[in-house]
Amino acid sequence: MTGYMAEMRKLVGHKTIMQCAGSIICVDEKGRILLGRRSDNHKWGYAGGAAEIDERVEDCAKRELYEEMGLIAEELEFFCVNSGPEAHYIYPNGDEVSNFEIVFICRKWSGDPKATDGEMEELRFFACDEIDLFEISPPIRPVVKAYIMKKAR
Repeated sequence: MTGYMAEMRKLVGHKTIMQCAGSIICVDEKGRILLGRRSDNHKWGYAGGAAEIDERVEDCAKRELYEEMGLIAEELEFFCVNSGPEAHYIYPNGDEVSNFEIVFICRKWSGDPKATDGEMEELRFFACDEIDLFEISPPIRPVVKAYIMKKAR
């Protein structure tokens, strides 16, 4: 952890912090979504993370995608906001956050997916019918479920 969140953790320890985040669900030409197995809780998730001071949320999402999965987002489409009790999370190290996450869909990206910063153990594309929601990181389950439901329509 670096930047703003690291500075806040120095001040408040493990207490709950409001975390504004930008995230991206990458979709390939077959309609599959790219997920990474997180190294902290070993659950699957998309790329995303906390915004820095004065950082545009779109830029945050693009930065996180590049840092975590080695991809460059070329076009973003707003998908949803993930917030509220379902997005509250306690990390394995005890840090607690109340997430306010802006999620984008990205169908146009470049690069070869690769776990780059140690936050993801492995990356894999999933068809919606292959996703086990219990294997998705808890604070983003509602988002993945909403994406699957939207694709089913």
